Amino acid sequence: EVQDHVARFNGLLLNLSPSSEAIRANIDRALPMSDRSAYNYWQDLSEQGFYQRLVQANITQQMVVDSVTVDVSVYPYTARCYAHQYMIRESNITAYEFESSCRLIETERSPVNPHGLMIEKFNVVRNESLGTRQRK
Repeated sequence: EVQDHVARFNGLLLNLSPSSEAIRANIDRALPMSDRSAYNYWQDLSEQGFYQRLVQANITQQMVVDSVTVDVSVYPYTARCYAHQYMIRESNITAYEFESSCRLIETERSPVNPHGLMIEKFNVVRNESLGTRQRK
């Protein structure tokens, strides 16, 4: 359940289509699952014009979670999400190796947070380009 929560949160925060409305809907679903650290991450990217560039250039960002590791032996729990991220453009696809870290605390379950976990101290540890290939 903890692994699913982390994977779902990362997917909501980082799977982005070139639509302002769709991006906002995903962000609105992700933020109630986390503390202010995820909001700050989103706000930094927003202020840098990242989301606006996705929409203007018609770029889709797709995140494929490879694995999630969680240490439940110490509370709050610590977790890492390992994934591949793809920036899909009309002419090419750029792949990235992605890793994020966070802590998790238990909280009340709700319709917007069905696992009853709150992500704290969300941090992107690595987001390294693996290269670009042309689309046919």
